Amino acid sequence: MKHDVIDAQIAPEEGRLDVLSRQEVNKLLDSSQGGLYQTFRNCSLAVLNCGSAMDDGKELLERYPDFTIRVVQEQRGIKLELKNAPAHAFVDGRMIKGINEHLFAVVRDIIYVDDEINQNPHFDLKTSNGISNAVFHILRNANILRPMTDPKLVVCWGGHSISRKEYEYTKQVGHEMGLRGLDICTGCGPGAMKGPMKGATIGHAKQRIKTGQYLGITEPGIIAAESPNPIVNDLVIMPDIEKRLEAFVRTGHGIVVFPGGAGTAEEILYVLGILLHPDNKDMPFPLIFSGPDSAKGYFEQIDRFISATLGPEAQHRYRIIIDDPVQVALEMQTGISRVRAFRKEHGDAYYFNWQLKIGSVFQEPFNPSHDNMKALALHGNQEKHVLAANLRRAFSGIVAGNVKDSGIRAIEKYGHFEIHGDSHIMTLMDELLTSFVTQHRMKLPGKKYTPCYRIVTT
Repeated sequence: MKHDVIDAQIAPEEGRLDVLSRQEVNKLLDSSQGGLYQTFRNCSLAVLNCGSAMDDGKELLERYPDFTIRVVQEQRGIKLELKNAPAHAFVDGRMIKGINEHLFAVVRDIIYVDDEINQNPHFDLKTSNGISNAVFHILRNANILRPMTDPKLVVCWGGHSISRKEYEYTKQVGHEMGLRGLDICTGCGPGAMKGPMKGATIGHAKQRIKTGQYLGITEPGIIAAESPNPIVNDLVIMPDIEKRLEAFVRTGHGIVVFPGGAGTAEEILYVLGILLHPDNKDMPFPLIFSGPDSAKGYFEQIDRFISATLGPEAQHRYRIIIDDPVQVALEMQTGISRVRAFRKEHGDAYYFNWQLKIGSVFQEPFNPSHDNMKALALHGNQEKHVLAANLRRAFSGIVAGNVKDSGIRAIEKYGHFEIHGDSHIMTLMDELLTSFVTQHRMKLPGKKYTPCYRIVTT
C-alpha cells in the first residue's frame, strides 16, 4: 500500500535548538546506519507519525522505508532536510508547529545524551546515584523542570489502545485535575496518554491558566509504537525505559493509573517496587488506579495479582476509585499537599524528588533477549521490592515483543519468550495476561493478538 509522502526543509521554531557543532552534525549524518543516525531517523519518523493509530514499531518503519532526514548546517543555524516524510505531518506544505517542536526535541535529546551523558566521565552510569544524576541533567537540559513552582504535576499512565468509553473517562479526570490547576505528564502517546492532557487543556482554559504543562516522556524503543500526541508541549526522549520510568517518578508529584495492558502492569510494578523499599516507607506519594465502571474487573484482577505476589503492604500504597473523576482529582490534590509539606520539611526540591530511593535493580537497563527473559528470578524467596523489579522486567519484555521493532523481530526469528518461575507466581501471571488478552488490552481493537511469550512453571 502506498502512503503519501513529502519532501521538505524545515527550521526550528525560535529558541528551539538553533545551533550544533560540526562534530554533532556529523554524528547525525552517519549514513552507515551506525552511530546516532538510525536512532535519530527512527525517532524522527515516529514524531512525524503524530495522530496515527498505528501501535506497531516494526510496521511504521517498514511503511516508510525511503524516509531520510539530514541536518543542514548554515551560517545562521541549522535546518532539517526531510525526504519521503509522512504527508499528514504537513498542512498546505508547511509542517505542523507542534510536530516541528517535537522533531527538534529529538535532535536535542539524542545529541545531549550521547555527548554530555554517555561520553562524559563525570556521569558514572554504573552507580545508582550516577544514573539519577544523569536523569536530572537530561530533564534540565530539556528545560522541563520548573523551579519556584508548587508541586502540581500528575503522571498519568494507561493503555494506548483503550476503549472509547475509557478514553472519555481519562479526559474527564484530566478536566477535573485541570480545573484544580494540576499539570499532566504522560508517556506522550495516544489513548490514556492523550485523554488526560486533552481534558486538562479545557480545565486550564476555563481557569484562564496559560502556562499549563503537558509533559511527554518517551524513549527510542517505544516512541514508534506510541507517537507523541499533538497536545504535548514538552517532549523528552530518555535513553531507555528504565531512565524513562525514573523520570516519571522523580518529576511527578502523584500518579493516576488508567486501564491498560502489559505496559501499564510494568509501570504499576515499577512504582510499587520503589515504594516498597524500606527507605521510602514514610514518603507520601499519591497513587490512584481509576477507570469507568467497565474497568472495574480490570482493576480487581490487578489488585488480586498484587495481593498474591507483593502482599497487603503494596496494596496499602494505592487507592482504587471507579467512575468518579471528581473524587480522583480531590484525592490527588490532597495527596500532593502532603507531598509539598514533606518536601518542605525535608528540604527536598519540588521539581525533582531527590530523596526517593531507587535501587539499581530498577535502574539497570534490561535487554529483553530470549536468554534474559528465561533467566528472570520470578520466585517468592526474595524481598518484595526485588520481586516487583523482576516482575516488571518480565512485563517489559512482553511489551517489547508486542510493539517494539527489535522485540518483534526477535520473536519472528527465535520464537516465543519463555518466562520461568514458581508455579504459584506463574499461574497468577498467566491469569493476569490472559485477562488482558480477553479484554483486548494487548493490541489495538480489531487486531487478533498473538502472544509473544510462553509461561513455564518450575
